[in-house]
Amino acid sequence: MNPSSVAVQVRQVEARLRRALQPILDEHGLTMDHWRIVAVVGDDPGLAMSAVASLAVVPAASLTRHMDKLVEHGIVVRRIDPADKRRAVVALSPRGEEYAARLRAAEKAADWSQTAGDTP
Repeated sequence: MNPSSVAVQVRQVEARLRRALQPILDEHGLTMDHWRIVAVVGDDPGLAMSAVASLAVVPAASLTRHMDKLVEHGIVVRRIDPADKRRAVVALSPRGEEYAARLRAAEKAADWSQTAGDTP
């Protein structure tokens, strides 16, 4: 049975993705929110924090806490924007690049043969 609700289908795909990525995320005590942040920062280094929050679909109020943890683990580096000293910009560290590559590989290797709505 294939659910007609896009919201249900999205959650099913997210659950499948979580199962594939969680073992790697657990190495650093990270969550799917952290992975979305890392993925966004990896795709577009030098983004302002507000842009990261928007693109990663993470509430701006919790982004600083998430970013602090990623910086603490050496995955992300945060710098003052030389063009505007009032804002911070972020990029992946070399360690973060390696970590992101592992997570992307796990995404690609996940079993996507079942479509949303198929019995897991």
